[in-house]
Amino acid sequence: MGLSSLGIFHTIIGIIAIIAAIIGFIRSGKINLGQITGKVYFYTTLISSLTALGLSSVVGLNPGHILAILIVILIVIAYFLHARRQGNNRARFIENFFLSFSFFLSMIPTVNETLTRVPFGHPLAKGPTDPLIAQTLLVILLLFITGSIYQFRMQRKTNKSI
Repeated sequence: MGLSSLGIFHTIIGIIAIIAAIIGFIRSGKINLGQITGKVYFYTTLISSLTALGLSSVVGLNPGHILAILIVILIVIAYFLHARRQGNNRARFIENFFLSFSFFLSMIPTVNETLTRVPFGHPLAKGPTDPLIAQTLLVILLLFITGSIYQFRMQRKTNKSI
């Protein structure tokens, strides 16, 4: 596999973030920063995104770095909205969307790296342009869109009842 110590740490933290997000989606239909799974997602995604900046076979700023920076911006804004806009029900729409979008963006390198490395010695995909990666990301995109619509509707119901 050829992962550095930073790569191994980044991978472990990233897996924890994904698990926390999935648990949050299953339990409450969203990544909720008020719950332990949401907090775990926030901090592990922050660490994973920042460590991604130190991982690259290409010198200089590359699309992976830009993606990591965008993810950090999304989760920090979502955290700010959660912490500072408690009474603002409209802010929940943006908070939910930004957290879900950060998860979706995190899945792009995750799918690529996983499918081009696993199983060791005979990976499922040959490279980033492999159709399997595109098909997998399409399924994840459709899940993201469906989930975002669901979250919007649920948040709208919550806002009306308050």
